[in-house]
This record gives sequence, structure tokens and C-alpha cells, in this order.
Amino acid sequence: MTASRSELRRILVVDDDPDVRSVISLSLGRVGKMEVVEAHSGHDAIERLRRGTFDAIVLDVMMPGLDGPSTLERIRSEFGDSTTPVIFITAKVQPAEVRRLIATGAAAVIAKPFDPMTLPDEVRTIIERAA
Repeated sequence: MTASRSELRRILVVDDDPDVRSVISLSLGRVGKMEVVEAHSGHDAIERLRRGTFDAIVLDVMMPGLDGPSTLERIRSEFGDSTTPVIFITAKVQPAEVRRLIATGAAAVIAKPFDPMTLPDEVRTIIERAA
């Protein structure tokens, strides 16, 4: 079930770069007042999803092992969940790449670098649109 702007509470942040993961987590947690759970890889994200539910997932595109699109595919097939919005975050934001990522079932694509002060509102707006 998709959360509304006021209900958006628990976010899974998946990124292999610990610095980027920290900035996203601090932004969504401190500025956005959301509960953030971090995962360092696609495989780690799958494990965390086995243990709990999330209102949204912020997912890096380029990760070693299981990349973002492959992680999203596994989430959809393993959990049968097509309602939890997934937001890709990537430095590759050419129009063709964004279209490809949206075609995988993502709610949106956020460009790196991003503004940590506006990221929570951007995530909330994307979730509202996906609802």
C-alpha cells in the first residue's frame, strides 16, 4: 500500500557508497523526519525486505553484483509487490536512460548530485504521484 505525504515514514535506502548512503539517510531522517533503514547492496536490500515493509525504496542504479534495475526486478518477482514505490538515484540522467529506468517499474529517477535539503520533499512528491 502506498503511503501519502503525511504517512510516509519508513524508507529503505540502498546504495553501495557509504558516503552517499549517509547523506541520503541524514537528509530523509533528520530533515524529512522519516525512519530510514540502510542497505549496502541489492542483496542486502532483499534481506531487509524479508524482515519488514517500507513505504518507499530509494535505490542506486549502479552497484556491484546486483545493480538497481536487477534489484527492482527481484523485489517485484520475489515479493509480488508492485505497490511500494521505488525511486532510482543515479548520475546517469540522459533522457533515454531515465526512460529505460522508468520502464522497469520505477516511480521516478532522482539525479546525483541531489540537494539534501530538498530531497525529502522530492521523495514525498514522487510518492504522492505514484499513489
